[in-house]
Amino acid sequence: MNKLLYITANPREVDRSFGLQVGEQFLEAVSKENPDLQVERVDVYEEHIPLIDADVLNGWDKLRAGEALNETEAAAINRMNEVLEQFLSADGYVFVTPMWNLSYPPMLKAYIDNIAIAGKTFRYTANGPEGLMSGKKVVHIQARGGIYSEGPAADFEFTDKYLRGIMAFIGITDYEHVYVEGIAAFPDKAQELVQGAKTRAAAVAAQFAKTPSRV
Repeated sequence: MNKLLYITANPREVDRSFGLQVGEQFLEAVSKENPDLQVERVDVYEEHIPLIDADVLNGWDKLRAGEALNETEAAAINRMNEVLEQFLSADGYVFVTPMWNLSYPPMLKAYIDNIAIAGKTFRYTANGPEGLMSGKKVVHIQARGGIYSEGPAADFEFTDKYLRGIMAFIGITDYEHVYVEGIAAFPDKAQELVQGAKTRAAAVAAQFAKTPSRV
């Protein structure tokens, strides 16, 4: 593995986010295993991530029709292409996210809308959609206030299921999930829960760095 995208979706500082703390532990461990690994950070709250809005939709329509884009449409489409090309250039990806109201922060969905592009990361065939990103790897590091890995709330775990699903849709099935959960439910155990997640993250990082994602 040569290049890793470290994609964060939390506007808080690291010391105020359990998920980001676990993510930094992962980065430290993976860098020790592979000192030559190039890490690019993508903070979806700091970088400009276009939304699919009227300008983008109109721009796509015009491109299909061979028509010229206006300045606003061109700026949005060009920025989306930049986000996509950065994603395509990497060998592996780490997504660090919180669960908010049973879902993701909105800017993560916006980011996914920039990288799930027909003809680039997947294509339509006579047998249905086919992912084009095989041979790459994903780790999802997630903080959740309640317990969603088991028990009565498990049916409400939509977040990791969605990310795992969309990554498989674009062809990435080498996927690991490291979660720290129950912090709001058991605040007296918060540090214990975070430390356990950090230990798991370091173990996943060691395997992530050693296993080549491409031949």
